[in-house]
Amino acid sequence: MPITQFKIPEKYRYQTGFLANLETEAIKGALPIGQNSPQKCPYGLYAEKISGSAFTAPRWENQQTWVYRIIPSAAHSSFENAPSAKRLELSYNYIPDQLRWDPFDIESDVDWIGGLHVVAGTGDPALKNGVAYYIYGASKSMADKSAFYNADGDMLVVPQTGSLDICTEMGRLLVRPNEICVLPRGIRYRVDLVENEPIRGFILEIYNGHFQLPELGPIGSNCLANARDFQIPIAAYTHDSSSAWKVYSKFRGQLFHTTQTHTPFDIVAWEGRYYPYKYDLGRFNTIGTISYDHPDPSLNTVLTATSNAHPGTAIADFVIFPPRWLVGEDTFRPPSYHRNCMSEFMGLIQGSYIAKDGGKGGFQAAGASLHNCMSSHGPDAATFDKASNENLVPLKVGVGSMAFMFESCYMVGITDWGLTKCRKLQPQYNEESWGGLKDLFQPPNELQLETVGI
Repeated sequence: MPITQFKIPEKYRYQTGFLANLETEAIKGALPIGQNSPQKCPYGLYAEKISGSAFTAPRWENQQTWVYRIIPSAAHSSFENAPSAKRLELSYNYIPDQLRWDPFDIESDVDWIGGLHVVAGTGDPALKNGVAYYIYGASKSMADKSAFYNADGDMLVVPQTGSLDICTEMGRLLVRPNEICVLPRGIRYRVDLVENEPIRGFILEIYNGHFQLPELGPIGSNCLANARDFQIPIAAYTHDSSSAWKVYSKFRGQLFHTTQTHTPFDIVAWEGRYYPYKYDLGRFNTIGTISYDHPDPSLNTVLTATSNAHPGTAIADFVIFPPRWLVGEDTFRPPSYHRNCMSEFMGLIQGSYIAKDGGKGGFQAAGASLHNCMSSHGPDAATFDKASNENLVPLKVGVGSMAFMFESCYMVGITDWGLTKCRKLQPQYNEESWGGLKDLFQPPNELQLETVGI
């Protein structure tokens, strides 16, 4: 920190600036000057607008991009149903139990599309209301001359194992463990493996709105995730107008595919505010107490999707727990026992988490937990005993570790795959975590009671 030392070196160039209005051209002069849709675009290109928000949305939240491509994306055959084995089905079981999963498997002989599994969520993308949480795992690159887009919502991708080489319409992204990327609704892309290393990770999908940086309030103008550290592709195109391409679409939890005789990755230039981007979690500037008590985890929010109906209440927050110093005096330093009106889905990229045992059967890297709306949770018994009795010296925690949380105002349901078919749910999570808590109550004796007038 503050910049992650990655095993795989960066191989692409980027623009920077969160939600900045950017422009990029792979051929000089490909962008029209002073207008968006001239009678004839430079180099015989077609102008196409991609709208990530309503045309009439307020200027500060309006996200549109003009692209200049070789063939418009409308040129394709009719969509047909594609088999998905109910991996993307939006059918949930709502239960109040605390849940935890062992590390998820990486399936053999599957690509990005075949390795997507909805594990939890709620709502309906047709109504643009709700969230979905995915586990992904793939052992091979997507098929040659194939692409994918998601019409349901924006996807925030959190790699845990293996790097993703993502070719998008706007350019290329290399996304490695300890980085995240956001793939906006409707943007075409394909995912290739790097050095044939299998990939696994987590995805947060939001059906309404887009991710934004949290307001800083009394913190001031800097810290947490800074806008300058978000990286956006530069234009990079291929020219193929004579080959058969297959484009897959996720549309209301169903998988479809179509064919076309040209590559989807033929954008020569673009300008606007609607694009994919990535962020190195090692650049996050963590804020914490320097006096006493434990701050709420909201202080570690990287990105948020806000609810316009309830200011301060998030459809989804992406929160991380990076390496940091703990110095609070007379303070129980792990998170306290609590019940939350928000639902908390946690995952572990690497290392261990301060409030949970990371041993076999515990909270492990590539595993996850869900503490739903008003489900009690907190440190396990061993962690409570240790934290209650340790010598409170300044201590750096989380070195070599990165835990994260998807927090949502919604009650979150679990798919059948998440409950049974993945075979990773820990049946004794509750008992093993909190069954060993002891009664430590020491009431005053009769003389003390008389002294205080009881």
